Amino acid sequence: MAGGTLTVDLGAVAANYGTLQKAAPKAEVAAVVKANAYGTGMGPVARRLAAAGCRTFFVADAREGATLRKALAKALPEATIYVLNGLFPGAAAHYAAAGLRPVIASRAELAEWAEADAPLPAALHFDTGMNRLGMSEADAALLAQDRALTAGMDIPLIISHLACADEADHPQNLRQLGRFRAILERLRPAFPQAKASLANSGGIWLGPDYHFDMVRPGISLYGGNPFTGRENPFRPVVTARARVLAVREVEAGETAGYAATWTAKGRARIAVLAAGYADGYFRALSSGVRAGNEPESGGSVYIGGGFAPVAGRVSMDMAMVDISHLPDGAVKRGDMAELIGPHMSVDEVGLRAGTLGYEILTALGARYMRRYIENGKEIESESGGKA
Repeated sequence: MAGGTLTVDLGAVAANYGTLQKAAPKAEVAAVVKANAYGTGMGPVARRLAAAGCRTFFVADAREGATLRKALAKALPEATIYVLNGLFPGAAAHYAAAGLRPVIASRAELAEWAEADAPLPAALHFDTGMNRLGMSEADAALLAQDRALTAGMDIPLIISHLACADEADHPQNLRQLGRFRAILERLRPAFPQAKASLANSGGIWLGPDYHFDMVRPGISLYGGNPFTGRENPFRPVVTARARVLAVREVEAGETAGYAATWTAKGRARIAVLAAGYADGYFRALSSGVRAGNEPESGGSVYIGGGFAPVAGRVSMDMAMVDISHLPDGAVKRGDMAELIGPHMSVDEVGLRAGTLGYEILTALGARYMRRYIENGKEIESESGGKA
């Protein structure tokens, strides 16, 4: 009944986790599973990572954390779950109820957490150059000097976040490393048992100096490429397919889609797919021209044994592709077209849409029929539960 399927290879997720462990052998490898595990499904992915040995997980907010706690209730009830967006005002009791650890990024959050009844452990987040979240170096000096600010609190982790880890030669990486080391040196007497964490997926490949005690990969777990201008060492995880709704014959000179941006140069055949921007197949993948005569990049799908370019504008629920060059009968109603998969990586789709694989993954809509496989065997799905 579904217009499309989303197949998640949990074996590939586990293999990617193993690759990361080998790359950072002296550090704990945590897992960032925010945004529904980058669109792949938090519950199944987190349970597979737990089976692979992961014990620490990072989410964006407390609602995600509570969902993750329930998902791991049987597989890993003792999982450590950190909330990257910190402590929301007045929400300390909810964090405590779900056993969540806020990643505290301001003195205001720190003060509120200290006043909570029996506060759980918390991480401290310091800004070293991202200028997004995180306390300052001056805050670090204050915490080191005034122990009363964290009296009675358990601080097992101190983190920062790299801004340019995808570019190994970017000077910002060394700049942030130096600042993080200075903060740790200042705070070490106050929090001697705290672990340190700096590296995201790309940061792991910057070398052991960036690993510290824990690394926090995200996109690499899901098969995305965390590097700029470098081959992707991770196995693809996601395959997204859309159903062919119809195959149409189009006469020369006829147009297709909203705004008539595509015109048939000769007699053509078009396949109409059940996927549009509501399914995470972005409008930016349209063909033709944008306002101001700026060319649109143009998406492409794999169908009927070959690639077929998008024809016209991608709409909310549908996209059209030109299959004129494929043999007659190669594509028929009910067939499935590969949007993301072995022939069209998520990073390539992101590039064609003028964005990143991260955005493509996290935008995958709720209408796909989700299937989870390992070694080619379906082990969980929306229709049949766990195998």
